[in-house]
Amino acid sequence: MTLYDTLGVPRDADADAIKKAYRRLAREWHPDRNKSPGAEERFKAVNAANEVLSDPARRALYDRYGEASLQQGFDPDAFERATSRGGFGHQGFDVDDLLSGLFGRQGPPRPRELHATLELDFWGAVEGGERQLTFADGNTLRVRIPAGVKDGGRLRLAGRGPRGEDVVLGLVVLPDPQFTREADDLHARVEVTIGTALLGGRVSLDSPRGRTWLRVPEGSQNGQVLRLRGKGVAGRGDLFVTLDVRLPTHLDDAAREAVRVLEAAYSRPSETVAA
Repeated sequence: MTLYDTLGVPRDADADAIKKAYRRLAREWHPDRNKSPGAEERFKAVNAANEVLSDPARRALYDRYGEASLQQGFDPDAFERATSRGGFGHQGFDVDDLLSGLFGRQGPPRPRELHATLELDFWGAVEGGERQLTFADGNTLRVRIPAGVKDGGRLRLAGRGPRGEDVVLGLVVLPDPQFTREADDLHARVEVTIGTALLGGRVSLDSPRGRTWLRVPEGSQNGQVLRLRGKGVAGRGDLFVTLDVRLPTHLDDAAREAVRVLEAAYSRPSETVAA
């Protein structure tokens, strides 16, 4: 099975297709979510495939040299010399001899990097903080997450591995039910009553940061966007809140009469309100 098969993409897949496939499979097979047998191994395989195919230089080596390019310390020039005509005779070559020629008789060098995936909730990525990683040998590592990291980004921890390796974390940021993000700006929607929209007032917006009060101007329209400067990611961006004007679903006679009065306030003719 090739790395492309692991991610379920064709060999000519572009970077965006690889990224989408990786995110989907990483969420599907993450051991914290998927407790089925073999999920952890599948997750590791998906992560390993993404680490190669998402890196243009490593992908190019893989496309040309195949599995041999995945060895730590792989030297394409040495590989070319070792596999060139006459390098191991006309009848082909022995894999052990090839590895010995490339890496020396002691075998491949110790890995210089450890790769893993770190899943963050939306606000964990926005606000940053600390997380604890546990390695396969039981060692733990406290990781400081900078505020404002992005989905699909990477975090390198130089020399922090259990044997002094660099730890490279691929970041997967989970969506939030109310907030979205564009660069350093945050976006949200909030419901307001028709009275607040017409007469103005205040409405609250809750988040892990706490409760934020918004001033709704008099005469606000459905879909109108309010901007709170400096309330975006790490104080660099802004918070944009879209107003959803909520209409009542049950009207008594007094409410119907009030609607007729409001109808007269429009500056242009409209259809007559049914009795």
